Amino acid sequence: MTAHAPVVTMASRAEHVQRIVTPGGVTAWLVESYAVPLVALEFAIRGGAAQDPADKPGLATLLAGMLDEGAGPHDARGFHRAIDELAIHLGFGADRDSISGHLQTLSKNTGKAFELLKLALTEARLDAADVARVRSQLSAELKRDLNEPDAMASKAFREAAFPNHPYGRPVRGDLATIDTLSREDLIAMRERLFAKKDLAIAVVGAIDAATLSERLDETFGAFAQKNDLIPVAPVTLANVGTRKVVDLDVPQSTIRFGRPGVTKRDPDYFAVVVANHILGGGTFTARLFREVREKRGMAYSVYSQLNEYDQCPMLLGAAATRNERAGEALKVIEEEVRRFAEEGPTEDELDKAKKFLIGSYALRFDTSTKIASQLVKLQMDGFEPSYLDERNGRIAAVGLEDCKRAAKRLLGDGGLLVTIVGRPEGV
Repeated sequence: MTAHAPVVTMASRAEHVQRIVTPGGVTAWLVESYAVPLVALEFAIRGGAAQDPADKPGLATLLAGMLDEGAGPHDARGFHRAIDELAIHLGFGADRDSISGHLQTLSKNTGKAFELLKLALTEARLDAADVARVRSQLSAELKRDLNEPDAMASKAFREAAFPNHPYGRPVRGDLATIDTLSREDLIAMRERLFAKKDLAIAVVGAIDAATLSERLDETFGAFAQKNDLIPVAPVTLANVGTRKVVDLDVPQSTIRFGRPGVTKRDPDYFAVVVANHILGGGTFTARLFREVREKRGMAYSVYSQLNEYDQCPMLLGAAATRNERAGEALKVIEEEVRRFAEEGPTEDELDKAKKFLIGSYALRFDTSTKIASQLVKLQMDGFEPSYLDERNGRIAAVGLEDCKRAAKRLLGDGGLLVTIVGRPEGV
């Protein structure tokens, strides 16, 4: 530990987390809180877009989008009316590795809210007309993305990083095949994925364990015990050290860059978190921001972040700058990455980064929904509630040599996979 390491003192968060296993075999984490008469629930089911059949990308996204478009006795309009009349917030989404949902309700409406959630998860109607309507909405988004620089840069990066792998396929689907996604496809995916195995649930608010246990069995009890996931192979970011330019007649170049990262289970993970904050995650204090924007005025925003798919941890970054300065901006980014890999941080940078990371952690827990979301993430990552208390101490314990080692390990020779959309000069 460095001489400037911050002292970490805080009340235990973990001690407030109750682990519930219902009579029906549903597991959840609960934080009881009666300060306001609200109940917030977040859940995630392992198996998102990576489970889409190769010829049917976008299926998980379409399924998530259909869950609240009519269920049980309610058609789409009636379902939304039932939610709105009781001021219930209910929504679903899909990402690479999971399908997730959230529910927020006044505690007096908890019974009805859970009933509507159950209908959405187990009795979504998936009516043909509604499937066609939501498909058309996805098609409209995909058409807009065809000439949207951020979407184009992300697509080019994804395809270069993950050739012949499920992570290389589009989460929201492909214009060439989206109209082939059928009601039967949606039912088959729901039957494969919706199970008690790999189901993470967190509830925060004005509800006791006994009541919640009953509600959870009513809502999730009909789920199968086991899912039927297609294995997704571990993969390492490909084509590091290469650049791909996608021509688009716009005045600005949109840049994506990245390289392999480390998993959250890695002994160096917290040192890597600190290193990335110093490099590009700390926004106004980060080296990339200082070198690219403050000193040279080449980009409004430039950053790096750690992103971990279930089968591939990554360091990702982005910037946007005028075409005529794109080559210069990319050169500065690559030079700063190499320099940081070779030299690591200063003592002052390390101290400031740790203080920020520790001090800002509380902001992840300032609403019931945020707390529930963090608890679901912990479950999906395979951690215990004790992580909530240990995390800041692990950050504080990162010493200068730890951070230097982590920077070198994370950034290696500084090679990046780079994709650029625009008409960049000097690249």
